[in-house]
Amino acid sequence: MTTVYCTEGGARLDVFLADETELTRSHIKRLIDTGKVFVGGEAATKAGRTVKTGDEVAFDDIEETEEVLKEDIPLDVLYEDDDVAVINKQRGLVVHPGAGNRTGTLVNALKFRYGDKLSSAYGAVRAGIVHRLDKDTTGLIVVARNDFSHAELSKQFAARTVKKLYRAIVDGNFKDDSGTVENNIGRDKHNRLKMAVVPDGRHAATRYNVLERYKGNCYAEFELLTGRTHQIRVHCAYLGHPVSCDALYGGSMRLGAGGQLLHSRSITFCHPRDGREMSFTAGEPKDFTAALAALRGTSAI
Repeated sequence: MTTVYCTEGGARLDVFLADETELTRSHIKRLIDTGKVFVGGEAATKAGRTVKTGDEVAFDDIEETEEVLKEDIPLDVLYEDDDVAVINKQRGLVVHPGAGNRTGTLVNALKFRYGDKLSSAYGAVRAGIVHRLDKDTTGLIVVARNDFSHAELSKQFAARTVKKLYRAIVDGNFKDDSGTVENNIGRDKHNRLKMAVVPDGRHAATRYNVLERYKGNCYAEFELLTGRTHQIRVHCAYLGHPVSCDALYGGSMRLGAGGQLLHSRSITFCHPRDGREMSFTAGEPKDFTAALAALRGTSAI
């Protein structure tokens, strides 16, 4: 059984699950029709029912019958104790197993390092995973090492008290030095691999602050005020300034990185056991700093 938590209500059940998982809406409807989806412990009967903030949505997942292999994949661990770990994720590392990625993921690496001492709230294939980063987004991710910690961290994410700051290089220059983008995000109707700004999507808000400007790019910091899939990438593309080297959303590849130049640079949260505030920062990876060095060798605006 896999469980996900609704941090902002108002969406249809099938839309919510499609956004939070890799499942298609047709697959989700089949699960609902066969009594395999539960909201607050009760079987859901309608795909169109509205989920509310704080709802616990669980569903039977066939992947739970599959063994998650332990793999000795190098991890940059910034902090670990019996309750949490903070990992600086490298580019190219998928967070958890899924279609086409059964091995070589962060969860496989976590299973090797911690064995069964990981939370199981989201199921075996998402052991320890409280939030996610895209495959080619680098930087900080918090791991829950038991179910108590998972529940406490999930409450913080739901209440939006976890502060996450990202850095990115984008194509072109934002018109303003700072601002907030608020546009609904949902699944792209023409390409299921993408998200898009759509009128019937879920509310999404991103705050940005330009750090450096160059003739063809700018370097900016972003704060997520909501947590939608691909949120920064979608909002930047919508503004006409996609994240550089983000092929999926139209970013220019001229800076030569192996994926989008987007980095989860800092995270602040309260320790789930004793409540003390914890803050971590991780510098950008080598290809990101190389791109910055190349830009800094050009003329700034």
